[in-house]
Amino acid sequence: MASDRLVCRECHRVNEPDNDTCESCNSSSLTEDWAGYVVIAHPEDSDIATEMQVTEPGAYALKVR
Repeated sequence: MASDRLVCRECHRVNEPDNDTCESCNSSSLTEDWAGYVVIAHPEDSDIATEMQVTEPGAYALKVR
């Protein structure tokens, strides 16, 4: 379930709950306090990815606290 996952405060990437660091940017600043979920398959063609400054495909949180 997505609510059990951790989100990186730096890049907003959704990570598995057992990760100690972000699988995308290697930051150790992970949190359970997040909301919204978007999957970006083709960041080069996505207005949302451009707005979020996402360059890698994956799952991202929209709001991270």
